[in-house]
Amino acid sequence: MGSPPPPAPAVPALERAADDEYGKFVHYAKEHGSFGRGHHNLNYMVRPPTEDDSRLVACDDGEAVTVRERIRSALPVVIRTWQDEAEILNTVSGVLPHVPRCLVKRRDVIILSYVEGVPLSSVCPNGKPVDGGLIAALVGLLADMTQVRKQHLPPLPASWPRSSRDSRAFLRALAFAAEEQIRQRNWADFGGLFAMLGIPDDAMVRFAERVPALIRRPFSLLHTDLHRDNVIVSFHGDPPLICVDWELATYGDPLHDLATHLVRMQYPDYQWPEVIEAWATAMGERRSKAVHGLDRDLKHYVAFERAQSVYPDVMRAATGLGDSFDQRDLDAATAAVHHALKAAEEPLRLKSVPDTMAIERILFRWNESHGGRHSRDRSVSQIPWERDPRVPEHPEFRASAVTEALFEEGAASADRVFKGTAHLSTAVRVSGVPFPVMVRRKVGSAKPLERRLLNEHVVLRAIEESRAAVSAPRVLALGISGLRDEFTIHSYEGPADGIRPPDHPVDGLRPYEADDLVDQLCALTLVDCEELDPELEGQRFYSGLSGELVRMVTELPKSTRDLARELGLPSSHRLGEILDRHTLVPRRPVLLHGDLNPWNLVRRENGGLTLIDWEMAMVGDPLYDLVRHIHLTPTRPEIRERMFSRWWRLLAEDCTKGWREDWRVYRWMEVVRSAYVDLDRLVTGDSLDAPNVSRAVDTYAMTLAGATAALGLPDRSTANPYLARALPHGHRGDVRTAGVSADV
Repeated sequence: MGSPPPPAPAVPALERAADDEYGKFVHYAKEHGSFGRGHHNLNYMVRPPTEDDSRLVACDDGEAVTVRERIRSALPVVIRTWQDEAEILNTVSGVLPHVPRCLVKRRDVIILSYVEGVPLSSVCPNGKPVDGGLIAALVGLLADMTQVRKQHLPPLPASWPRSSRDSRAFLRALAFAAEEQIRQRNWADFGGLFAMLGIPDDAMVRFAERVPALIRRPFSLLHTDLHRDNVIVSFHGDPPLICVDWELATYGDPLHDLATHLVRMQYPDYQWPEVIEAWATAMGERRSKAVHGLDRDLKHYVAFERAQSVYPDVMRAATGLGDSFDQRDLDAATAAVHHALKAAEEPLRLKSVPDTMAIERILFRWNESHGGRHSRDRSVSQIPWERDPRVPEHPEFRASAVTEALFEEGAASADRVFKGTAHLSTAVRVSGVPFPVMVRRKVGSAKPLERRLLNEHVVLRAIEESRAAVSAPRVLALGISGLRDEFTIHSYEGPADGIRPPDHPVDGLRPYEADDLVDQLCALTLVDCEELDPELEGQRFYSGLSGELVRMVTELPKSTRDLARELGLPSSHRLGEILDRHTLVPRRPVLLHGDLNPWNLVRRENGGLTLIDWEMAMVGDPLYDLVRHIHLTPTRPEIRERMFSRWWRLLAEDCTKGWREDWRVYRWMEVVRSAYVDLDRLVTGDSLDAPNVSRAVDTYAMTLAGATAALGLPDRSTANPYLARALPHGHRGDVRTAGVSADV
């Protein structure tokens, strides 16, 4: 037989007895103390009932104490330089005698001396102006912290700047700490929500990379969470104000403490200059060098505070809805998320911020799948939806599958969420269904610049029923879910595992892909268009296309039209006159995709392409689909010639006659269209987070030059050379960007 295991280390009897007594006191505090809950801790104010208990917690007989217990299940939404608040308090209490003292610490529970008084928030709520004398006292608290030097503090993390004056390194360390401790730790659970709201996964890293050179300032102890709930107005008045809750304290540039104080105190905007001036005065009296560069550098710390706050603010709003909530709760959560996104929009360089209606729906769907417990034990059957009778139940995708897909949509991870100009699409797997599916929701403007002429589900059903050799999604369901939010469920056209994202030919087509696309354009001519175009609008395609372009320019916002005029683009009336000069050869109308940009093409594992996003489909001239694709996609001359040659050989003569003379008309027409549409994107900021839009507006100066040349109009860039220089130029001569547009 083997040797018996070694005995467990003996626990001294006195220590074990002390633990038992301490546990009894903590239990008493939870049963009889005044309870307060914070984001990270449970707090109980209690007076020890016996003299023995007072000795146990090292306080005077009858003196109140605070029993604080860390909520281990709380979301990690803060930056912690040190993990142990007790250690912080023990090191600073000798220099700042009025901070709470740590009396006892056992595991996750500490007992602190109780600060007699009331929180500032109870007498001066958030958003209300603060008296000038109070402001002076508050900034005095921040200035007093300069008395605590590095040697008084616990050891700093290895990631902290080596120099105690390198302000830029400190701000970068904060940004990387937010990335590691907040964004990364929550991405698995909330990444899908962040993606739906337009927050990219590298937003905080890019912020860190953009931190400019800052003035060097001497570091000191920082509280970093001095807001109205953490300031106690003492009853005895000596001192009048006391800081509590030091768990987020750090060591670094004092401007960071001022920035967090300004934002979290929620001063009215007009009081900010008063607070900044008061801080400069108080800090200048204690450590004058800490004020150097205040006017230049404070904005960078404020930007960081607003940038990192978007993560906790969104997560708290989402999880705060709980299992049951009313419209008032949803409105409050929506407002909080919208405010956080708007505040972070500039510092994180978010491409766009969803409107409140879109945010409300995103939060609603996320909560449907997660519930207040933020878990997956919520019943799938609780997801409400109504079927649209225009698409009957699909034999491969029954009602229960639709319900499960909607549930999985709200719980999807960030890498399965794809945002375009018109749709937010989420790839999900459904039990019992052998293929992944895509849940699509409309986003963006309810009245897009370019009209949708056909219903996408009708087009896809027509393609499926025709059995034409066109690779396109299948429509599985159409309906309305919670908050009257329309949805469509398509087959997922990415990799078969449903996990990897789709691969798009963003740098142009390979030769065999160009052949495959032309073959599918040929197959589209076999789809019966009689029901799709009963009014035979396709017979008058060019005049209809021209009329739509003129209408679109007429309905552009005034700010866009004014800037277009300054840049030399014609008015809608003048544009119509120019377009009317052309007469094209009539070709047989066929079904067109209408928007064959690279992100609407998915590379199949067998080497071909699948055509997705048919919302701009129309019936018209088959030449237009090919020319518009070449305009929207980086296309080398040899690939262009290959596609035209194959297209001309494969299609019937009534679809190709006169194409050599007419294709350039469509080409310059699309360049002109892009000049207006992309300019409107720049002015309004609409859909800038969509990859095709982002790439197009980055080369707008080239698009504008091409449009004015195509229209035969003079170059107006010399009228205001600074206006011309302000336009995005991209990389001139780069085949990957030249001539790419985003009018989708």
